[in-house]
Amino acid sequence: NIKYKFMKGNKMRIIILFILISLTACNQANHREEINNTLDSLHYFASMADQENYINLFSSNAVFFGTDIAERWPIEEFKTYVKSRFDTGTGWTYKKNSRNIYIAKDHKTAWFDELVENKSYGEFRGTGVLVIEKNKWKISQYNLLLPIPNDYLQKYANEIKKYYSKN
Repeated sequence: NIKYKFMKGNKMRIIILFILISLTACNQANHREEINNTLDSLHYFASMADQENYINLFSSNAVFFGTDIAERWPIEEFKTYVKSRFDTGTGWTYKKNSRNIYIAKDHKTAWFDELVENKSYGEFRGTGVLVIEKNKWKISQYNLLLPIPNDYLQKYANEIKKYYSKN
């Protein structure tokens, strides 16, 4: 009888452990889906020049890094830039080619890298951080960069140094 109670107790622990692992996996999948939706929405609203919905995807203390070294925009400055651009009716269009998402164990912070494509300029890399703010995933940092193949790095680095030394 004691052996039966011991086995029954262990089975119960295993069932509870299985349920907890399943809930954690579901929670992780839900976060990943929400993050993907946030980033997909970022690109969609930018292509539609939808200022309000685009800016609402960013956290209250977000920073956006553009491709130019001078493009480090805290959210208030970025809002001004986005408004001036979107008021013309023209945004920018990047199509996601691939994306990797990593979620912190506390499920309050995530980071990502993605390859996105622009018809005029080709493939870019976007990287960034998302945080939970008011129970939603918000972009806290986005960094857009144009990867340079190693074989061209010295040539373009020299051109970029010349450019910035003149300005």
